[in-house]
Amino acid sequence: MPNDPKTAVFSVAQINEYIKYLIEDSPVLDSVYVVGEISNLTAYHTSGHMYFSLKDESGVLRAVMFKSSAMRLKFRPENGMRVIVHGRVTVYAPSGQYQISCDTMEPDGFGALAAAFEQLKSKLGAEGLFDEARKKPIPAFPRAVGVITSPTGAAVRDIINILTRRSPTTKMVLFPTLVQGDGAPKQLSSGIRYFNKYRTVDVIIIGRGGGSLEELWAFNDETLARTIADSAIPVISAVGHETDFTICDFVSDLRAPTPSAAAELAVPDSEALRHKLTLYRDALDTHIRTKLKTDRMALQTLAAKRVLQTPDSFLQNRRMDVDALTARLALSGERRITEASRQLEPLVHALQHAMEKRLHDDRARFLAQTAKLDALNPLSVLTRGYSAVFDDDGHALRTVADMHIGQTVHLRLSDGTADAAVLDLHTEKEQTHA
Repeated sequence: MPNDPKTAVFSVAQINEYIKYLIEDSPVLDSVYVVGEISNLTAYHTSGHMYFSLKDESGVLRAVMFKSSAMRLKFRPENGMRVIVHGRVTVYAPSGQYQISCDTMEPDGFGALAAAFEQLKSKLGAEGLFDEARKKPIPAFPRAVGVITSPTGAAVRDIINILTRRSPTTKMVLFPTLVQGDGAPKQLSSGIRYFNKYRTVDVIIIGRGGGSLEELWAFNDETLARTIADSAIPVISAVGHETDFTICDFVSDLRAPTPSAAAELAVPDSEALRHKLTLYRDALDTHIRTKLKTDRMALQTLAAKRVLQTPDSFLQNRRMDVDALTARLALSGERRITEASRQLEPLVHALQHAMEKRLHDDRARFLAQTAKLDALNPLSVLTRGYSAVFDDDGHALRTVADMHIGQTVHLRLSDGTADAAVLDLHTEKEQTHA
């Protein structure tokens, strides 16, 4: 009883302080791991602290994670998530409540980095940053390619080798950055913003060689992902090996399985283009030859028409028709003949005028077609003092490289042919140096 001098009387605060001392001085409770399901999670954005409970089938334990520890988390805690926390059990003396003050937290059975990856992927995917509709096409013939990677890694050497081999005329601009570590995401984002500010390249390659999830983590940064999404210049992601996936791969306009593949996707193969152009040139040459042949046949057909061959006989036949008509009218009497002649005279004049105009127009078309054919005739240039050179098989020799000393060649001149032997060969470059 309180009146008993042998009985001590404690205040509530004293009891709470004593319990606090007992618990916080315990070496067992000073460093413990606890597994449980998060509930009643409250995160204060102003202070950065998180308050929650850990529960299992049999009990509930209050928990707190202060800002200094919470800001190091790689994932976002959520209600219902089963986690393993480490910390020390403390007592909040004013209310007599005990709790675990957490300094680390890991998803139970699922790594923190993997959890953070899935969370960010779901978040950005829901915002539409991975949609195909917003992805920009990669230019077919870029004049310059920007590369954001480590200047000392194997990736940049592979990219340089392939760009140089496939498209020697394409310029490469390197923006050197870290590709792992805390400062890497900021530098990678700076590279994207730099190329967008100065517009010195037509396409950007961002990436690095392979590595673990931790080593590739810089390419899972949310700020970097949003910077890539905002880029006006198409971005090709080339992170790690073919089996590696990062947030950068999903948000970029094109994912390449490796840095080498990114270089191949960024520029065309110049040799393949040269071959294709050769095919187009041959097809065009065949088309021109066919067109010339067709037009020549049409001109010959037109030139063979009777009106162009013997125009006088054509007019004579028309005159005979007029005479026959005049003779028939004479049988009807002098008056009718006179009247008919008077009526027919304008018609005869009009007919003669029409025929002469027709003859003049046909002759003009004939001359125009003849001039066009002559202009298209490759042999017409020989009349101006030039000659064409052919080998024994009738192939035209266009360059010095097509001939050799001692070779017999055949010259086509404006009025005939001549044979000659090659005594010496000189290129324009040799003559210029001479």
